[in-house]
Amino acid sequence: MNGKLHSETGAFSSDDMRAEILNPFVHKLELDNTYDKIKTAIFTVILLPFRVIVICYLIVTAWFLACIGLYGLSEEDLRRKPMTGWRSKLRFSILSLMRLVVVAAGFHRVRVLGRQHVPSNSREAPVVVMAPHSTFFDAIAIVCLGAPSVVAKADTARLPFIGQLINYTQPVYVWRDDPNSRQNTIKEIIERATSKEDWPQVLIFPEGTCTNRSCLITFKPGGFYPGVPVQPVTIRYPNARDTVTWTWEGPGALKLLWLTLTQVHSSCEIEFLPVYYPSEEEKRDPKLYARNVRDVMAKALGVPVLDYTYDDCRLIARAKQLGIPCAASAREVSEIRGQLGLERSGLDLHVARGGLAGGGTVRRWLGPDEFAQRLGVPLSARTQRLFDIFMQRSSGLLYFPDYLLSAAFLALQHAPLTQLLAIAFKLYASGGGGRVNAAGFEELATRCLGLCQEDACNTFRQADLDEDGYLTYDDFIEYAQKKAEFSFVFACDTSHHKPKAQ
Repeated sequence: MNGKLHSETGAFSSDDMRAEILNPFVHKLELDNTYDKIKTAIFTVILLPFRVIVICYLIVTAWFLACIGLYGLSEEDLRRKPMTGWRSKLRFSILSLMRLVVVAAGFHRVRVLGRQHVPSNSREAPVVVMAPHSTFFDAIAIVCLGAPSVVAKADTARLPFIGQLINYTQPVYVWRDDPNSRQNTIKEIIERATSKEDWPQVLIFPEGTCTNRSCLITFKPGGFYPGVPVQPVTIRYPNARDTVTWTWEGPGALKLLWLTLTQVHSSCEIEFLPVYYPSEEEKRDPKLYARNVRDVMAKALGVPVLDYTYDDCRLIARAKQLGIPCAASAREVSEIRGQLGLERSGLDLHVARGGLAGGGTVRRWLGPDEFAQRLGVPLSARTQRLFDIFMQRSSGLLYFPDYLLSAAFLALQHAPLTQLLAIAFKLYASGGGGRVNAAGFEELATRCLGLCQEDACNTFRQADLDEDGYLTYDDFIEYAQKKAEFSFVFACDTSHHKPKAQ
């Protein structure tokens, strides 16, 4: 793994064997010594402005040429047939400018291994499969491949300047909110891959989202439906410090851009693997085809595979937004619960709905043996891993309400948030009847309402109308229905009146 990366470890692979790997959706990057901080500060002043000015100039110039090349063409024209004549030749000028952008960004060392099947031979490998997808800097590979048609989110078309440059590759856009988008995308890839016209190669990032390159997650089968040969391409960033990885939990895009542009130089390595020719069985089963190509690429990269998907990313993002304990490990927790039979039995959800009020600290803080006993499962490697995820490092114990809240979130992820909130009031109650004091409300509000500590305290004071120092679920619901900021609590919930803003 490149650079200094702190991530949560441990997951189970699809073959039921333990894979000691990094959580693929977590990347933490810190300037943890004085030398790095001083160096970054100096280059922020003397190097960053120069690079930004040069990059902006080159991108604006390339955008201007792209606007000329796209003038008079509708979206339908771009999808119907490949560019020809002067428009096609203009692609070379735009591509040259983008290669200069790569150099200006500090990537002086883009090492290319293997042999690319160039556009003139694209019928031999009309689809290029690239992985792992870990950053917006993967656009470097697009430039090095000669600007093939990318499969990208439709939102990218609206990006300032970059949108027009992507449009010039005649991309296949994916509308994730459109229920027919998947079928339309597959249809368009098939049409291009099997067309006799001189379309550019279609480039797909089959993982569908960014990871930290610790493994290859599930490949989406869309690019494999045509059943045509594909060329796998791997991408690495062999730098001393990993300033490029952009995941669901970690530095934002601006911080990564800043830290990368203040490096003296950065490296990127692109490897073209031999063209993969599908068997008849793989042609009939795109998912099998995708898995087998992933295995080949994982072997070349020297990393394991893990059956994580884009939907898992959305689950993690939702958990993180609400403040669910150990949100980054939500996918792993879900998988272990399934392997332990807890998803099927619903035992932990039943315990959560019953609440823990009146049990004292003995029932809330558990060791591994008692944790397994409370779940009704044997203490195994999987149970121990589940315990380790939620264990408080300072005490070596697990706070049982936190685990039960996470389990309830996973079991009720498609249910209204009010159902999870009702359970939370029972889990963090300080007495019978689901009554929580200020400290208990702070716990549940920061864990399933996404509130900070200060906002939780203010909300408690305002909702405690009788000033008895306690809140019930009904008390909070009555208060929240009058506040616009809590309207998200009632989304998709027909059991309560629509909240009216105050």
